[in-house]
Amino acid sequence: MSVQIPDPDIAAVADFAPRLLAWYDHAARILPWRIAPGSAATPDPYRIWLAEVMLQQTTVAAVAGYFARFTERWPSVADLAAADDADVMAAWAGLGYYARARNLLACARTVVADHGGVFPDSEAGLRALPGVGDYTAAAVAAIAFGRPAVVVDANIERVIARHRLIATPLPAAKRAIRAALAPLVPRDRPGDFAQALMDLGATICTPRSPACTRCPVVADCAAFAAGTAESLPVKPPKKAKPQRHGRAWWIESDARLWLVRRPNKGMLGGMRALPGGAWDEPPASDDGAVSVRHGFTHFDLTLTLVRRGVEDAAGEGEWWPISALDAAGLPTLYRKLVDKMRESDR
Repeated sequence: MSVQIPDPDIAAVADFAPRLLAWYDHAARILPWRIAPGSAATPDPYRIWLAEVMLQQTTVAAVAGYFARFTERWPSVADLAAADDADVMAAWAGLGYYARARNLLACARTVVADHGGVFPDSEAGLRALPGVGDYTAAAVAAIAFGRPAVVVDANIERVIARHRLIATPLPAAKRAIRAALAPLVPRDRPGDFAQALMDLGATICTPRSPACTRCPVVADCAAFAAGTAESLPVKPPKKAKPQRHGRAWWIESDARLWLVRRPNKGMLGGMRALPGGAWDEPPASDDGAVSVRHGFTHFDLTLTLVRRGVEDAAGEGEWWPISALDAAGLPTLYRKLVDKMRESDR
C-alpha cells in the first residue's frame, strides 16, 4: 500500500502553532524558571537567561538544583554581577562546561555596567552581550520579551527535522531546519511556542521510540507518514576521541589538602583543583595508584593521583580541610579522584 507523504517543502502548516499551543496549555512541564501557560505573571529575563545558560549541554534534571541554589544566593542580575568569581565558580562545580560560568559573570557585569541592570529586549541586543550566542539570544527574546524569534535547540531541531522530513545530515541540516521553522513561529505567544516545541521533543518526539500517536502535530508529520521518524535527524558518525593522560598530586598535611586554582583560560579555568602536571603525559605505570577516566567534549582523560610530600606545595594555593572538601567546589574530575582516594584509604 502506498503512503501519502505530506509535502515537507510547503511554507507552513496553517494550524501548526494553534495545535501545538493547545497541547502545551495542558501538558507543559512545570519548571522552576518557567511561567506556566495562562499565568498573568511577568517573565523575569534574569531567571530565563540563567536557566538557558545552565541548560546548554546539560539536562533539565541536572540543572534544577543548581538553578535553585543560584537564584537563592544571587536573586537578581545585580547580585550575580557583584559576586566573587571564586564563589560563582565553586557554586557551578559539577555542572560542567565551566566557560559558561565565566561568561555568566561577564554577561551579568555588562548588563549592570552598560544597561543599568536591565537586559536588552531584542535578539541583536542580547547577542551583543558576552557569552550570549544565537540560541540563547533567541530563547530569551522569545520567552522573556515575546519577540517572534526562531529558537532552535536539540529538541526543536529533532521535531522539525521529523515533521518536515529533513534528511540532510547534521550539521548541514541546521539551515533547512531554521528555514522550515521560521514561518511557523506565531507573533502571539512566541515564547510559549518555543517552550512547547522543547517539551514536545523532550516528552513525545524523543530520540528513541517517539510516542507519535500522542503528538499534537502528527497529522501532517512527513517522517511519521514515511515511517522514518526514529531515524531523524541524521547525525554524522561519531569520531573516536583522542585519549590523553595526566597526573594529579595528593599533598596532605595535618588533615588538610593542598589545592590550587587552575588558570582562568583553558579547561576547568578558574576552578579549584588538585595540583599536577599537564595532560599530555604517557600512560601512568604507578602500581596501585588511584586513577579516574573522564570525558571532555573533544578528548577523554585518564588522570592518575600520586601522593607527594608537603615540599611540593609550591606557588599559589591553599590548605583545605579534607573533612570539608565538599565545600571546595571541585569540578567533577577532581571530585571523582578525591572520592576514590578517600575510599582507598578506608
